[in-house]
Amino acid sequence: MIEDPPDNATPNSAPKGVAIIEAALKTMPANPGVYRMLDAKGEALYVGKARNLKQRVISYTQPLRLGERLRRMVSETVTMEIITTHTEAEALLLEANLIKRLKPRYNIVLRDDKNYPWLMLTEDHPYPQLTKHRGAHTRKSSYYGPFASAWAVNQTVNALQRIFLIRSCADTVFATRTRPCLLHQIKRCAAPCVGRISEPDYAQLVVHAKAFLSGKSANVQQDLAATMEQAAGALEFERAAAIRDRIRALTHIQSTGVVNPASLQDADVIAAWQASGQTCVQVFFIRGGRNNGNRAFYPTHARTDEAEVVLAAFVAQFYDDKPPPTLLLLSHALPEQDLVAEALSLKAQRKVELTTPQRGEKRAVLAHAETNAREALERKLAEAAGQAKLLAGTAELFALPAPPERIEVYDNSHIMGTHPYGVMIVAGAEGFRKSAYRKFSIRGPITPGDDFAMMKEVLERRFGRALKEGQEGSLEWPNLVLIDGGAGQLSAARAVFADLGVTDVRLVGIAKGPDRDAGREWFHMDGRPPFQLPPRDPTLYFLQRLRDEAHRFAITTHRAGRSKTLTTSELDEIQGIGPARKRALLNHFGSARGVKQAGLPDLEATPGVNRETARRIYAFFHPGVRVEGLDRTG
Repeated sequence: MIEDPPDNATPNSAPKGVAIIEAALKTMPANPGVYRMLDAKGEALYVGKARNLKQRVISYTQPLRLGERLRRMVSETVTMEIITTHTEAEALLLEANLIKRLKPRYNIVLRDDKNYPWLMLTEDHPYPQLTKHRGAHTRKSSYYGPFASAWAVNQTVNALQRIFLIRSCADTVFATRTRPCLLHQIKRCAAPCVGRISEPDYAQLVVHAKAFLSGKSANVQQDLAATMEQAAGALEFERAAAIRDRIRALTHIQSTGVVNPASLQDADVIAAWQASGQTCVQVFFIRGGRNNGNRAFYPTHARTDEAEVVLAAFVAQFYDDKPPPTLLLLSHALPEQDLVAEALSLKAQRKVELTTPQRGEKRAVLAHAETNAREALERKLAEAAGQAKLLAGTAELFALPAPPERIEVYDNSHIMGTHPYGVMIVAGAEGFRKSAYRKFSIRGPITPGDDFAMMKEVLERRFGRALKEGQEGSLEWPNLVLIDGGAGQLSAARAVFADLGVTDVRLVGIAKGPDRDAGREWFHMDGRPPFQLPPRDPTLYFLQRLRDEAHRFAITTHRAGRSKTLTTSELDEIQGIGPARKRALLNHFGSARGVKQAGLPDLEATPGVNRETARRIYAFFHPGVRVEGLDRTG
C-alpha cells in the first residue's frame, strides 16, 4: 500500500522540481504521449499519459493547485522523459506497460507477475494432444484460456478427458506405447497410441472438443445423442452406454447458474471492493460459457484513491500481457471508459465492450464477484491484523522501539562445502515479500563448509552495497536481522556490522538446541543471555516460520545451482558451440569426455558440426597441437 505522505509539505516545497518541469515544457510537443518523472537515481516516480502532453504537464507547475502527495512527487523530480504516440489510446497502452514494468512510487500499480495457464490442443500431430500450457504460443496448436490457476485448467482437462477421450500424454510417450495406459482403463482416453481408435474417429472427437471449447456445447450434445441412438438401434449397447456416460458428463459441467452464466460466452467479470484504504479486485474468467476460475488482486495505491480510479488503472495494466475478451463486466464505471475500450480494442484488433450491468443475469454474476472481492479483502485485513500483533510481539521480545517494518532472515546451504549459497528472505506487515528475496552465490575464498565465513560474506555484500547506495532510512533498511545459527553465526554478523558501522539494526540468532527439536529454539542477542520461549508462544511460531522459510529458500537455491552445474560441461566454453551443437556432440559421442577423446576426422563426421567447428573443438582440447587452417585468435 502506498501511504500518503505526512502533511508537512508547503506550496513552495517543490521549487526545484517545478523549475525542471518548466524547462522541459519549452520543448514539449502538444501531441498525445506518455511522460515520466524521474528522481535523482533515475528511477520512475510517476508515469502518465495525455492527449496533449504540454497541456497536461503544465498543471504540475502550479503547486497551489496540487495535493500534498503530488507536491511531494514534483519536489523529488529531477528530470522528465516523454514518448509521443499517434493517439491517446496508444498512449494509454504504453502508460500501462511502463507502469507495470517500472512500478513507479506514485502510480496505482498492479503487481501481477503470474504467467497464466492455457489449455492447448495441438495441431501438428495426427492424434492431437490436450494439455496445460504456459508461456509463449509458439507451437502450432489451438489455445483456450486464460485460466485463473493451474487447478482450474487441470479440472477442465479432466472433464474433457471424460467427455471426449482426447489423449494428454506427450508425443514421445505416445510413440513408445505398446499397450493402453491407465487413462484408457478408466475411460479417459481413446488409446490412439495402440490403435484402439481410427484416425478419422479420433479426428471427430477433436472436432467435438473444439466445438465445446468454443461455446458450441449444445451442438456437441445433439451429435452425441444421435450417435447414441444409432448405436442402440444397431444393438451396440456397450458403445451406446459409453456415449451415454459421456453425455452425462457433458450435461454435468454445463449446469448453469451464477458461477456458470448461460448468457456469457467470452467475458471477464471484474469487481472492486474497498475497505480501510485498500482495494481488492476480483476477476472471474468466463470462456466458451464456462467459468475458468477467479483470482483476487490487491493493487498498491494511495489510501484516498477511489474505486473507479483504481479499477481503471487495474484494467489497463491487467491486459498489458494478455488478450482481452470481447466483454468486460465492471462493478464501477471507469472515468475514461470509452478510451479504455478503444485501447483494448486496438490491442485485441477487434471490438471490446466495457459495461456495468444494473439488472438481470449479468448483474447477478457481477454481484457474486463483488461478494468474493469483499470476503477476500476482509480475510486479508484480518490476516494483516494478526500479523500486526505478531510484529508487536516480536518488537517487545527483542526490545525494538516499534514493530519492525522490515525483517530480514539469512541462511546458507551447501553439501560438504560444494555449491555454497547464501540467501536473504524479507517479511513485514504484509507477510513474506518474495520480490525482495535475494540469492548470494558464495565467491570466497572460503574454507569449504565454513558457515561463519559464508554468513560474513553475505552480510558484507548486502549491507556494504546498501551503504554505498545510501539506502539508510528507507524501507530497504531492515529493523531486525535474524541469523539462522547460534553464538558463532551471531559473532560473525556482529563483526560485519562493526566494520561497516551499522548500529541501528537489531541482530538476533536463532539456534536449535542439542536435540534439534523445533519449538525449543535458543535466541542469541547482545546484552542478554541466550533464552527460550514457551513452546506454544505465538511469537515463537512466527519466528519459526521466518526461519523455516529462509531454510526452504536456501535449500531450493542450492539445488537449482547444483542442477545447473550438472548440466554444464567444458563444451560450453568453446566458441561457436550452442545448445544444438552441444546436443549433437553429446548424442554422437555419449559424453563430454568422449568428445574430448575424439579425433579430428570423427569430429568432422558428427552430424550438425561443420569442418571449421570440428577443428575449433579439437584445438580446444589439444592446445599444444597445431590444427591446419584454424585461426586460434577466434
